[in-house]
Amino acid sequence: MSRPNAYPFNVPNAKNGSNRMNPSYSYSQSSLQSAASSTANLLPPTRGPVQAASFPNGHSSLSVRSVTSNGSLNSSAAYSSSTHSLSDKFSLSPDPSIWASESGVHVQEPDDYLHNPDPKRDRKNDKGGTVFTSRGLANLGCLVILVVGLTTLFAGYPLIVYFTRHPLSTLGAFNLGGINSTGQVPELLGNWGLIDIATPNDVYTKTGFDGSEMELVFSDEFNVDNRTFYPGDDPYWEAVDLHYWQTNNLEWYDPSAVTTSGGALHITLSKTPNHDLEYMGGLISTWNKFCFTGGRIEVSVTLPGTTGVAGLWPAVWTMGNLGRAGYGASLEGMWPYTYDSCDVGTLANQTQGGLPIDATINGDPSANGALSFLPGQRLSACTCKGESHPGPLKTDGSLTGRAAPEIDIFEAQVDVARLTGTVSQSAQWAPFNAAYAWPNTTANLIIPDPTITKYNLYMGGAFQQATSCVSDTNQNCYSQSGNGCFAIYGYEYRPGVDNAYITWMNNDKAAWTLNAAGMGPDQLVKIGQRPIPQEPMYIIMNLGISENFGGVDFKHLIFPVTMSIDWIRVYQPKGEKNIGCDPPAFPTQDYINAYIDAYTNPNLTTWRDDYKQPFPKNRLIDNCT
Repeated sequence: MSRPNAYPFNVPNAKNGSNRMNPSYSYSQSSLQSAASSTANLLPPTRGPVQAASFPNGHSSLSVRSVTSNGSLNSSAAYSSSTHSLSDKFSLSPDPSIWASESGVHVQEPDDYLHNPDPKRDRKNDKGGTVFTSRGLANLGCLVILVVGLTTLFAGYPLIVYFTRHPLSTLGAFNLGGINSTGQVPELLGNWGLIDIATPNDVYTKTGFDGSEMELVFSDEFNVDNRTFYPGDDPYWEAVDLHYWQTNNLEWYDPSAVTTSGGALHITLSKTPNHDLEYMGGLISTWNKFCFTGGRIEVSVTLPGTTGVAGLWPAVWTMGNLGRAGYGASLEGMWPYTYDSCDVGTLANQTQGGLPIDATINGDPSANGALSFLPGQRLSACTCKGESHPGPLKTDGSLTGRAAPEIDIFEAQVDVARLTGTVSQSAQWAPFNAAYAWPNTTANLIIPDPTITKYNLYMGGAFQQATSCVSDTNQNCYSQSGNGCFAIYGYEYRPGVDNAYITWMNNDKAAWTLNAAGMGPDQLVKIGQRPIPQEPMYIIMNLGISENFGGVDFKHLIFPVTMSIDWIRVYQPKGEKNIGCDPPAFPTQDYINAYIDAYTNPNLTTWRDDYKQPFPKNRLIDNCT
């Protein structure tokens, strides 16, 4: 079909039909009439005669287009040109033959190839083709990428996240992200991570006494001056505000007695009246904030006083997190047990019906020879199912025995006979061996240098059994004598039974070793193995005064007197990192939260009488239902 030109023809002369603007085109009156009649069925009838519009040059404005429009009107009706509509003016006839342009099936036009069939071309296309072209492969590849991407996004990604997620870490603290029990995080002033940024790089690793490679997991260099340790002040340490009545101390422990200056922590004992007591000292701990299980702990200390005056009681020690030092209710039935057997060793006085006989004789002279006055292990392996117990369950369905064992890094004292400073380095145990006598053979008790370290003849009493040795200290490292240097004390241990041990350190050297076999079963009192403590252990440092620890030379003691700690560091074997106070194998948090008053109110001195809580039922003596 031919396409009409935009302006197919010029305006003819109204009088003679000639085209005066372009003489090459002329139309007869009959052709105009034919054009008019060809559109007669498309336009509405008109009224009045058809008139040509006048132009200033005297020519008629009649064109083929106007003729076509006007010719479609009823010739008998009069129609004024002033009534023509816009559509009448610009409408074309549906017959292209009158558009003054050649048309027909034999007339070639530029766009005919878009419309005309081509048998050869169409036959080739109808045979089909292949997708294995660069364009086909690109299209197919895009589809594959889209399908894989959408599948990964909506199906794969949730599965990837689920199977690759990691449990949130407490970073050795009390809660998620290293938050302690007061809600603080360890990143304070840029220097409150588990490892103090001031710790020298060359002490980040050590070789253990057993030959294992150890790495640093916690340190505090105490280089920031004027730190305070009231509740909420520090992410890892907290000083108590109480009287340590358990050992008849003569001082009140006050947080103001603990601070930092000159690159060290200072705990001061002064003759300052406080809470009707004549002295004031300090006790600071990481209870429920930082704990460790296994490894080595080292502390650099200047001991208080002199090597010639007795009576001070400085100590750095550790305890299981289920007991809080100074809070009696939390300790009843917990300290100093480390026991995971279900037998008479879990019962009060270590007896049942007056047996075994060896638990009733050859014991503490102040207890009429009785071996034990302990109330029994509160959270024993004999606990009936359904009773309050932190767990966990063993594979046989029974509960794990839990407690608050104690390992002392040192308790310093003075050998007045020799006027020599010494340290007692010990662990406390329950239940007890007959007559407190543990098999201290050369295989179980190892002392590398007997000229420095001696076996301690004190082995225990009605409330604890002790394994202990006493070592001479570096006599220069005292605050009121010598040159005030720092000496390194500590212990390294492997928890449990198999290859388990504790090795104490004095003046940065191994002082003595206790192997686990030394605390093995004792058939005389019908008890089983007491494992090297497996509980998460927290750190305690204190300076007090008590006649329970030996004679006090009140006349020659000089107050105030200070114990200074340069730094404290904890290491663990590579690949065996186990820090935190709530480890999965020995959880503590839920139990502590359930009985939080026992751990925060020092006026609750006993679990049953003051706190009014029962001991869980023990299947040896109670009816488990």
